[in-house]
Amino acid sequence: MAEVGGAKPGKATAGNIASGTAAAGPATPSELDSALDDYARQLRIERGFSPHTVRAYRTDIAELIDFAEVNGVTTLDGITLPLLRDWLWAGTERDLARSTIARHAASARGFTAWLARTGEIPDDPGVRLRSPKPLRSLPRVINRGQMDALIGALVDASAGGDPVARRDLAIVELLYASALRVSEVVGLDVDDVDLDRLTVRVMGKGGKQRVVPFGLPAQNAIVDYIRLGRSTLLARASGSSSDAAALFLGARGARVGTRSVYRLVAGLLVDLPGGGPSGPHALRHTAATHLLDGGADLRAVQEMLGHASLGTTQIYTHVSTERLRESYRTAHPRA
Repeated sequence: MAEVGGAKPGKATAGNIASGTAAAGPATPSELDSALDDYARQLRIERGFSPHTVRAYRTDIAELIDFAEVNGVTTLDGITLPLLRDWLWAGTERDLARSTIARHAASARGFTAWLARTGEIPDDPGVRLRSPKPLRSLPRVINRGQMDALIGALVDASAGGDPVARRDLAIVELLYASALRVSEVVGLDVDDVDLDRLTVRVMGKGGKQRVVPFGLPAQNAIVDYIRLGRSTLLARASGSSSDAAALFLGARGARVGTRSVYRLVAGLLVDLPGGGPSGPHALRHTAATHLLDGGADLRAVQEMLGHASLGTTQIYTHVSTERLRESYRTAHPRA
């Protein structure tokens, strides 16, 4: 589905529409800290991981290094399988979630594999490191009636002419229409939207680009926001802004942040029945499940979501199955 290239002349794009005392010297980094810096650099430059992903790996490995140093380990060859197991066990003693323990183990395995591959240590102690499998709960899904009511409330709010309300409607319509990640939505520039083909070009995880479709309601909301809301927000930017190309702007004219979108969606879902996460990912889950419920091919949904593995996408087939079972239990006389 990946489609890369500039806009053809004459076609409608979002860009067309938008037109005293000496300080002490720094402490010398330890061997472990230096290795962590090199590892993070490799993740960022060679593997193309996003800043958010690199930061997550750094946080986990920094915790491992702190644990090692507390236990008298200051060199790389001191990172052994028993030490790694003790670190994970200490996490369970702190009542960390199974998913967090599993993530710690994965981070440690990646770090020690890199150390062995680069010759920093003779053998990889992480090969035999095991961790508890995280309990995989089904994602939250908003039903169609609730989505209609939710979007209807945004339409009513935007009718008053508030540019932020117009932006909020466009964001939610696009999240639901294209099942985008929140990071992908806030990273969009105006020229990433093709209003003729009803597609949006996004940069996903690992720097992988893909083109995702959206529908007419999302198109209408985006056009309305660009024509009647975005210029007002852009005018509020103080001085020259590096975010001038951003599609979605905050109240002060800078590129909208992920926290703002989280607050927006969480506020919309707070009164809806049902448990589970209430952030933008709930709309991504909802869109994927509704696509499969409507008969979309699993491979097509995988490509649309930008999943590297089909197994990741299959969670949504489980959601659809659970919905079918619930409908059967409540409707069939012999259930």
